[in-house]
Amino acid sequence: MHGPTSPAWLLVTLCAATGAYCLLRMRSTVEEQRRAAGGEALMGFGMAAMAVPATAFTPPGWAWPLYAAVFGAAALRALWAARSGPHHLHHLVGTAAMIYMSLAMAASPASPHHSHTGAGVPLVTGALLLYFTGYVLVSGARLVPAAAPAGGAVAPRWGDRPELARACRLSMGIGMVAMLLTM
Repeated sequence: MHGPTSPAWLLVTLCAATGAYCLLRMRSTVEEQRRAAGGEALMGFGMAAMAVPATAFTPPGWAWPLYAAVFGAAALRALWAARSGPHHLHHLVGTAAMIYMSLAMAASPASPHHSHTGAGVPLVTGALLLYFTGYVLVSGARLVPAAAPAGGAVAPRWGDRPELARACRLSMGIGMVAMLLTM
């Protein structure tokens, strides 16, 4: 992505940590948790790879179409999963955003300091920014700690805790907003 180096490394760290936590969530005993965690791990690691500053590493030209193909496959999987419920549509929007950013990076000049024409924010970027900003605000408001188990009941395993999964999704939403702002 084209942006300042320090925030880019913070974004890489956030996305990689989120991807690692999502990989650990794949060990859940709840099947729906495992499915969602796999797609979220892919998003986290993909966002981390995309956010590496161009001053540190500039991917070869073939990398961006490869990213688009990987996230295209993930989008098809999200589309297939969306038939079971609308909660999978967010994954579809996220993978579509990754495809869009991959294609935009493939079309951008090789220089990390390219010039802007002053034409404003592209329509797709603006729409994605609005969606993810709204998502971050709504999911941040919903991020309320779960009630403690009553009467000595066993707390769920840390990988099955819904508030941790929501925090994971919230951090990826924040990361997506940051990445879209640098486009």
